[in-house]
Amino acid sequence: MAITVAEFVWHRLHEWGLKRVYGYPGDGVGGLDLALERARDTMEYVQVRHEEMAAFMASAHAKFTGEVGLCYATSGPGAIHLLNGLYDAKMDHVPVVAIVGQQARSALGAHYQQEVDLQSLFKDVAADFVAMASVPGQVRHLIDRAVRIASTKRTVTCVILPNDLQGLDYEDPPLVHGTTHTGVGYAGPALLPEESRLQEAAAVLNAGKKVAILVGAGALNATDEVIAVAEKLQAGVAKALLGKAALPDDLPYVTGSLGLLGTKPSWNMMQGCDTFLMIGSAFPYSEFLPKPGSARGVQIDIDGTMISLRYPMEVNLIGDSATTLRALLPLLHQKPEDGWRQGIEKDVSEWWKTLEDRAMQSAEPINPQRVFWELSPRLPDNCIMTGDSGSVANWYARDIRIRRGMKGSLSGSLASLGAATPYALAAKMAFPERTVIAFIGDGAMQMNGLNVMITISKYWQEWSNPRLIVMVLNNRDLNQVTWEERVQLGAGKTESTQSIPDFAYDRYAELLGLKGIVVRDPERLGAAWDEALHADRPVILNIYTDPNVPPLPPHITLKDARNFMTMTFSEPELGGVLKNSAKEVLARVLPGKD
Repeated sequence: MAITVAEFVWHRLHEWGLKRVYGYPGDGVGGLDLALERARDTMEYVQVRHEEMAAFMASAHAKFTGEVGLCYATSGPGAIHLLNGLYDAKMDHVPVVAIVGQQARSALGAHYQQEVDLQSLFKDVAADFVAMASVPGQVRHLIDRAVRIASTKRTVTCVILPNDLQGLDYEDPPLVHGTTHTGVGYAGPALLPEESRLQEAAAVLNAGKKVAILVGAGALNATDEVIAVAEKLQAGVAKALLGKAALPDDLPYVTGSLGLLGTKPSWNMMQGCDTFLMIGSAFPYSEFLPKPGSARGVQIDIDGTMISLRYPMEVNLIGDSATTLRALLPLLHQKPEDGWRQGIEKDVSEWWKTLEDRAMQSAEPINPQRVFWELSPRLPDNCIMTGDSGSVANWYARDIRIRRGMKGSLSGSLASLGAATPYALAAKMAFPERTVIAFIGDGAMQMNGLNVMITISKYWQEWSNPRLIVMVLNNRDLNQVTWEERVQLGAGKTESTQSIPDFAYDRYAELLGLKGIVVRDPERLGAAWDEALHADRPVILNIYTDPNVPPLPPHITLKDARNFMTMTFSEPELGGVLKNSAKEVLARVLPGKD
């Protein structure tokens, strides 16, 4: 029985193991829309409100499942809308395939309606593979190559399908000169470095007396192996933000996040180590790593292009993190317990007390740190957390004590505003039995979070566990940028660009048939989290917080301090800024004082 090109596309993607596509219809993908309806038994369609959200969801699907994410959009504006979410996937090195419509082949080149040069448009974000089909016999190898290259290179690929081609009968390419005949199947990358390189790495690590480890997203599936290596080397372990779930925070030698959103123990460890082991991370901020030359370096990464990029490593190992660490472990000598590890553990213990003291400082009306501190012990086992860019990322990175079995992610390298809610929906579609919690600022919520809540209202009754909580930090301020202006630019808050309108997010939830909770009193935070975590439907938790609680970096430079003092001359909210900054600083030296 003949099938159309569009029907073949969904069939072939299913053969590759792809079972869910995020997208939005249009006349440029009319044939794909019709075929998708007929493929409902093999390809689940999630209808979004905006194509950017489809791409974010595909990226999140790849991050949370390890599978290839899939999205599609119509020609012209639909295709353009995909770009931001696709760049999120590209920059965080996760595999996503985008299927994009195009105007009829006979119209191309005629300055036709919605005619955009899509191959040029996608040539950066899908640099490893972007191609347009022109005949039915070409479609098989385009789909096969798109999935295989996305999988192999952990990147974005794109297939463009003109709308008149989608409705033609599909036919395999003839066995003649000028055709190719591809197949389904992905073997996976090479996983293990050469034995000689493992020996060299072991020699460096065995010689070290103060070993520091940094893990990223590439270590998410290597938890046991990282723990075993850390124990053998008596090392401390810091985490890049995308690697937050790689190790549980209840291990006494896990120092937490590193960088601008990081912790003091992570900073101290990196400055004091003599040996540095970096595993599966593209952590961007070299100033938070050991000073070049002060520590010998070993790096493990599956992507050779990321080796020795942030720190001049002595030994580079190209391979899968878990497989490489298992091969490396027998070559490592057991180090004795000594002052290095003991000092790290003491630093970590004191840091958690500092964070609690900071969280419990009063604010107007609620200290945002306390929002996360109250949630942390209440987190359900195996929950999935998503964070947005902005000040929420600071508190997610520092104040949430993640436990084994939990997942968490956000827009890392792109750091795009507005990713938390599409990430949350994608997590829920992939793991409907697990509780999902999204942390988002009010700026991101107004940008596109409200949009995604409509999609959540469309699908939530299909989930085996209806619990999805979107927590909005409502501070009426684009807070992260405000603090960057204060500290990095030495300028006061620019109210014309930074202040945003208040909005009744909880009432909006009720309008959608969801549950809304509003909190203006810090003493109600615990009860509000309990109510949200036991709700029978998705929740928007609207929490009014103080925008002038500073997200203090782990190390304050002389330049930062100078800029902060300069800022005071132009700061319209000076009183609150100075009062809260003093409280946060003093919480480190005078614990328990408000």
